[in-house]
Amino acid sequence: MTRSLRFNRYGEPAEVLHLEQAEVPDPAPGRIRVRVKACGLNPADWALCRGLFAGELPCGVGLDVSGIVEAVGEGITDVAVGDAVLGSADYAGAPIAGASDRAILDHWARIPEGLDFIQAAALPMVAETAFRSLEYLEVKEGDTLLVHGAGTMVGFAAVQIALLRGVRVIAAAGATYGEPLRRMGAAVIPYGEGMAERVREETRKPVDRVLDTAPPSGSLPDLIRIAGGDPLRVKTISDFAAAAELGIRTSAEDRSTHYEVLGEFAGYAAEGKFTIPIARTFPLEEWREALAISEGGQARGKLILLP
Repeated sequence: MTRSLRFNRYGEPAEVLHLEQAEVPDPAPGRIRVRVKACGLNPADWALCRGLFAGELPCGVGLDVSGIVEAVGEGITDVAVGDAVLGSADYAGAPIAGASDRAILDHWARIPEGLDFIQAAALPMVAETAFRSLEYLEVKEGDTLLVHGAGTMVGFAAVQIALLRGVRVIAAAGATYGEPLRRMGAAVIPYGEGMAERVREETRKPVDRVLDTAPPSGSLPDLIRIAGGDPLRVKTISDFAAAAELGIRTSAEDRSTHYEVLGEFAGYAAEGKFTIPIARTFPLEEWREALAISEGGQARGKLILLP
């Protein structure tokens, strides 16, 4: 048996989630099982509790995982028992996921020397989402990109990935990450009223692409203006309702995944070229405190459970 944070009915996470005993599954072909060392939490975990990807119950939470391989499914040749890996839990509708003592992974990469388990568990979702978003927008070297919500973890990752590509980045962010973003090489501007004018002062022309990673705030019309009036040069990962009315691209339209980049960005992280801030770590049994901080919007970095 293994401890697992999971829910047996849909509803508010604090009401339906419970840390309980679950059977330890064997990995199916093309999957591996790990002994979890760290699990990164994301807003998507709480959305699962409310019915996102509704399916069979019980269902575990926790997508981002680092751990030690303890079993491999048929056909797996790139890792072996005892290897340290990071990856994504096979968790949409699975009876256990990353917030457990053991988890089944459907995508993974080896953890390089110089990267610890906590840092590794912060990477998978944000690195993949940011990379996929920039690919979908076709951001290329020499472009000017506005990242709206650069203080979110996906936004923070997108700024770094774009800079690595030789993109000029303007980061709309609050005070918490303003200075770190400047040190990376981004031009930082405040959110809110007058943002379009501030971008114009910075660039003297419309930007080539806009990536919105901020919580919905009514800013999408301004982002279209910043992109020269072309909604197809804007993508949001959060405000789907407003995007549908305005013709803006959304992450819901993009069905691709790019978990093949996990090893690359783990390597960058080990070399100090890519980082995701860690807000706090919690023992698995203190998951309610992590949930409260996440739901309150005050995390200011990744929250990590340590089974």
